Parts: sequence; C-alpha cells; structure tokens
Amino acid sequence: MVSTKPSHKNITLLIIVAALGYFVDIYDLLLFLIIKNKSLSDLGIPMADITRVGLNLMNWQMAGLLIGGLLWGVLGDKKGRLSVLFGSIILYSLANIANGFVQNVEVYAALRFIAGVGLAGELGAGITLVSETMTKESRGYGTMVVSGVGILGAVAAYFVADLFNWRISFFVGGGLGIILLMLRLGVFESGMFSKIKTSSVDKGNILMLFQNANRLKKYINSILIAVPVWFVVGILVALAPNFGKALGITDNLDTGKGVMFTYIGISLGDFLSGALSQLFKSRKKIVFVFLSLTYLGILFFLFSNGLSASAFYLLCLFLGLSTGYWVVFVTMASEQFGTNLRSTVTTTAPNFVRGSLILVTILFNFLKFHFGIINSALTVGTLVVGVAFLALFQLDETYGKDLDYIENNGNTGL
Repeated sequence: MVSTKPSHKNITLLIIVAALGYFVDIYDLLLFLIIKNKSLSDLGIPMADITRVGLNLMNWQMAGLLIGGLLWGVLGDKKGRLSVLFGSIILYSLANIANGFVQNVEVYAALRFIAGVGLAGELGAGITLVSETMTKESRGYGTMVVSGVGILGAVAAYFVADLFNWRISFFVGGGLGIILLMLRLGVFESGMFSKIKTSSVDKGNILMLFQNANRLKKYINSILIAVPVWFVVGILVALAPNFGKALGITDNLDTGKGVMFTYIGISLGDFLSGALSQLFKSRKKIVFVFLSLTYLGILFFLFSNGLSASAFYLLCLFLGLSTGYWVVFVTMASEQFGTNLRSTVTTTAPNFVRGSLILVTILFNFLKFHFGIINSALTVGTLVVGVAFLALFQLDETYGKDLDYIENNGNTGL
C-alpha cells in the first residue's frame, strides 16, 4: 500500500535522485555541444564541413528531445512517474556508452536521436514527482534543488571534456546514469498518481490540451515564458565568437567556457528564483523580475563594444543568473494542470522550449542576412522577451495551489 505521508527521509531521497537525474541529463546535452567539433574531426570530417554536420547532429538530438518529450510525458501520466525515471535513464545511458564507440556520422546521428529521446523525460518526471509528493507550501524548495543541482551537470561536462578524450567523456555520462539507476530503486511513486492509476479517468491524453481553449492557452503560455532562456544560450552564448567580431572584441572567446559560466549562473539563478518565489509566495512576480533582468543583459551584451574575454565570461554569468527562472517556469507548468495531465505538460513544455530554438534560429539567420548579426539578435531578443511578458501576464498565479485534482473535458483546471 502506498503511503500518503512519505517520510522526510524518503522525500530527501526523492529530491536527491531527481536532482542527480537532471544533472546527468544536462551533462549529456552540454557535453555534446562542447565536444562535437572535436569528435567530428576525429571521425575524419573535413574542417569545412564540421559546422554543417554538427548542426545536423544537433537537429537529430533535438528531434529526439521533441519526440521523447511527448512519449515520456504521456507515459508518465498513463503508467506512472517512476516508469519514466527508470526508462529514460536506461535509454540515454546506453546511448551514451554506445556513443563512445561510434566510427561514422550515420551511427553518431542515430545515437544522438536515441539519447535525445531518453534525455527528454528526466526533468519533467522529476519535477512532477517532487511537486506531487511535497506539501503545496514547500514544493518550490524541492523543485529548486532539483533544477539548481541538475544544471551543474553543464559544469561537470566542461571539465570532463577538458580532462578526457571525447569518447571517455561519453562513457562517463553513461556510467553516471547506470549508477543513478541503482539509486532509484528506493524511490516511491506519487501518491496523487497512485489514487487515479486504476481509475477510468482519461490519463495522458495530449488531445485534451487542444479540446479546451483555456487549457490550450495555459499550455502555450507556459512554454512561451521560457523561450528567452534558450535564445540566450543558443544564440548569444553559442555564437559568442561571431558576436565578438561584430562588437570589436579582440580577445578569443571560448564558447565552451562561456557555456560553463552561463550554466553556473543558471544554477545560481535557479536557487535564487526558487527561494524568492517561496519567500514572496509568488511565481509570477519572480519570473517578471528575472525576465526584466534577462532583457537588460541582452541589451548590455549587444551594445558592449570591445569587451575583454574576462568581462564576457562575467556577462555570461549574469545572463545565466537572469535566465535562472527556469526552475520556476517548470514548476509553474507542473502546477497549472491536473494529475492526469501533469506529467504530459511538465515533460513536454521544457522540450518544446528547447525545440523553439529551431524557429528562433531560422528567424535570426533570416534577419542577419538583411540587417547584420547585432540588429538581428536585438530584434529577435526583444521579440521573444516581449512575447514572454505577454504570456506571463495571462498565466494564473500557482504558488500554494492544491494539485490533487484531475482534468476532464468539462474541467479547465481553474
């Protein structure tokens, strides 16, 4: 029989395991970005083709994330949160280990797709399980720890890639996943899900998100508030050398180091935004503040001519800190919907935000051709932040909301 009041020890174990799962998730996502050029060079790809092939591999991984988000989200609502935690980590751990043995680009692409599918389930399942297990007054602290600790996987990826061969780096990621799998044997299922598991309630039906106007509006707005996070990471930081040339920066800007400092900032921001949302008893107000800081950081970056490399890395730290409302975004998504749709939303929303980078990049590249890299980034950055503010204003405040309810075609979840 599932206990409706789990002990502090069990809750602590759950938070630790969810946080470490997200740590391994972020490790793999960022490891690939850090070592893809080096790995492709070792596989014999000509220097002139590395950027094109690397983007192709990234698109395969992104496709895996989008498909995996749907797969694991629905499975989490139909079969349980634990099934996702176990299944996803097995899949991406094996894909990582296999990635260390690749000898050609075709197999590399297939494994990045499989890894993407596996990685897509970690954050959503962990946040859903923590949100449903802790009290409505304290769950923000639990999700804060999960995201804040998990984001540090990016820092680990940078140092592992710096110390070891890229193949060994993939083996490390796979090994961490297998170790984590053993820790998960002591984790319990959500009590809220257990209550509806054998009922006739429609669970994990993603079409329900589109059958009700209010529900669809909440879902889309929940995604839009976080798009600026990936604009900062995927455009400003990832293309730092290109921006450096346009801004007259003479120092060599290391993208990998920039990503590392950005993710250190995001981790700090997750702890800060999560704690502040608890202290002020509001998710929306904190997201508003951090969105405002994000836009200030974007403007400062795009109008800073002649920065030194050290100043750039400090700016990356600030940009990470300001976009560190990621944990509040995922928590809000989880709190917006009923138990029978919560995993679907919480798992798909972060992956659709990641996938939004494809559309953002297309728009950025189109505008860059006509207006240059700085004006293009300024236009797209202003657009995504403006849309995020508009979406935020239309969302309900969810701090302290009782999550023990279900969604149906006659229930908007309000």
